[in-house]
Amino acid sequence: MKHKILVIGSGAREHAIVRALDRSEQEKEIFCLASNMNPGISELCGGFTVGNINNPEFVVSSAKKTGATLAIIGPESPLASGVADALWNMNVKVVGPKKKLAQLETSKAFTRNLLKEYNIPGGPKYQVFGSLDGVLDFLNDLGGYYVVKYDGLAGGKGVKVAGDHLRSYGEALDYCQKLAVGGGEFVIEEKFIGEEFSLMSFCDGESLKHMPVVQDHKRAYEGDLGPNTGGMGTYSDANHSLPFLTDGEVLEACYINNQTAKALKDKFGEGYKGILYGGFMVTAGGVKLIEYNARFGDPEAMNVLSLLESDFIDICYGIVRGTLNQTVARFLNKSTVCKYAVPEGYPDHPVKGESIDVSLVSNPDNLFYSSVDTQREGLVEAGSRTVAVVGIADTIPEAEKIAEKEISSVKGPLFHRTDIGTADLVQKRVKHMNSLR
Repeated sequence: MKHKILVIGSGAREHAIVRALDRSEQEKEIFCLASNMNPGISELCGGFTVGNINNPEFVVSSAKKTGATLAIIGPESPLASGVADALWNMNVKVVGPKKKLAQLETSKAFTRNLLKEYNIPGGPKYQVFGSLDGVLDFLNDLGGYYVVKYDGLAGGKGVKVAGDHLRSYGEALDYCQKLAVGGGEFVIEEKFIGEEFSLMSFCDGESLKHMPVVQDHKRAYEGDLGPNTGGMGTYSDANHSLPFLTDGEVLEACYINNQTAKALKDKFGEGYKGILYGGFMVTAGGVKLIEYNARFGDPEAMNVLSLLESDFIDICYGIVRGTLNQTVARFLNKSTVCKYAVPEGYPDHPVKGESIDVSLVSNPDNLFYSSVDTQREGLVEAGSRTVAVVGIADTIPEAEKIAEKEISSVKGPLFHRTDIGTADLVQKRVKHMNSLR
């Protein structure tokens, strides 16, 4: 039987997904619905169509044309638009939660309230607001340690942290006022102090299979400075943990993911089918949940899928059929470092339309295309994160050297963070956690 699989999305994350599917020895045909021309995805697909991937009617129509029986949704916006619901309604099985279950990512307030309702550990002191009424009192109550989060999708840029982005109550009130305009809700919550990490889990509504833990770097510039981005790079360790985490702390995160999946099934009467991505922080008081995403992380997908030994198609069918407990999810015991090259001026004023050259990358299998386009003169920047590379080795420093060499060989008006995955930066994380413990 030939599997006809539709991948929705066309960034580096989706390039990693398509690569993982392509590695399967099963007979298959892969199709992609894209928002931009991704040459790396296109060359692996039997069909590549650019269009509005957030439009359920367009996606359903395209799925019918390809005869797809399985779809994998990469980005969050199609989930928020109900694309998964529309596909299930026409008997296409979907790796990616339905709209009401995707609230785990699309509404910060929903997630905080869910954890509170089901007594799941890891939540902060928080309140949900729709205006400035009561905001100053709550900020005072938190004693200056607070985070303000827009209650919706903002591409990783809707969160402002006291001390980093907001340097006074006045700045915090101004930001809250902007969010409240037009009736928007926002969450104010206690600021955690510690180290962030990502734990993604395959989830079929009942069973979870956890992936290697990864650390992302959101800040644009070296030394964790500058504005937040979608993620400048990531690393993972060969033991599937991180140097600053204990085994018990990883188990705490696994427990929170497991309990959240149970709570969703209890609340909605149907299970969450897809990737459950917990963004956590380890603190002096244990593991805390920063937020959930309802899909693979980007860049984290490149780290974990590059290590996946098991057949990804089998895992996907385990998710949609509810048979994940009968499926093996095995990963190589190797370290990875992923680094993004991004346009000059990113994230606030990125250059666009400028040519880039990837011909000097020595291992194209570890190169992932993201926000690029193809024109007559070749590959050009499309305005967001451009290309990523992954280094794989026995240790994090060895993987970092590979990633640094490869990303440095990409030519064009680009920059990247040279410090991600370096021994100095990793040791800084370890020292930070030792000081807190």
